[in-house]
Amino acid sequence: MAGKKYREASKQIDRATRYPLADAIKLVAGSHVAKFDETVELAVRLNVDPRQADQNVRGTVVLPNGTGKVARVLVLAKGEKEKEARDAGADFVGGEDLIKKIQEEGWLDFDRVIATPDMMGQVGRLGKILGPRGLMPNPKVGTVTFDVGKAVAEVKAGKVDYRVDKAGVIHAPIGKLSFGEQKLLENAHALLDAIARSKPASAKGNYIRSIAVSSTMGPGIKVDPGAVRTVAAAA
Repeated sequence: MAGKKYREASKQIDRATRYPLADAIKLVAGSHVAKFDETVELAVRLNVDPRQADQNVRGTVVLPNGTGKVARVLVLAKGEKEKEARDAGADFVGGEDLIKKIQEEGWLDFDRVIATPDMMGQVGRLGKILGPRGLMPNPKVGTVTFDVGKAVAEVKAGKVDYRVDKAGVIHAPIGKLSFGEQKLLENAHALLDAIARSKPASAKGNYIRSIAVSSTMGPGIKVDPGAVRTVAAAA
């Protein structure tokens, strides 16, 4: 389907070159392969050992231009916090009723789950369902909180969770091709700044080993991490 377009896009790229971030994004923006509005993603390889608890890098960042996708948010709360969640724009709000729906019906029509701390005893039963899908609420990324209004607003505004995988790589979206070069570049800098601030104290040597940017169906383009680190470190 996209074989010919992919090959044409690949011809524009020198595989041996590590491009400045702006140039790499320009190449991605100019190599539209699919008919749909592709997501643009950064892959950042870190010089960490994810097996070590203190080097398991993770965090969140609200991208200045959003992600191009409006996330469907489920809030598990009770009492006044349910109204707060609805007022903030949560798509689904409830407690034990929705927990049972997930358990018994396999209902998963949401992209993010936020829970208040007093609900986590019950939410814990969903660990085997939500955990493998990356949906389990976690205080480290702000999805276990009594400030549900703020949490919902941030997710709706384009909050992105990032976490290093077993290979030491973070994969995270920075928007859609339709955003254009400038907005994608601003989002990329915001993500890289956040990753730089998440550097573990125990990490040695060059923290960011390599960076690549790609669209959903397009080829990966290598980025010069040396040129990017100064921008991230200056934040």
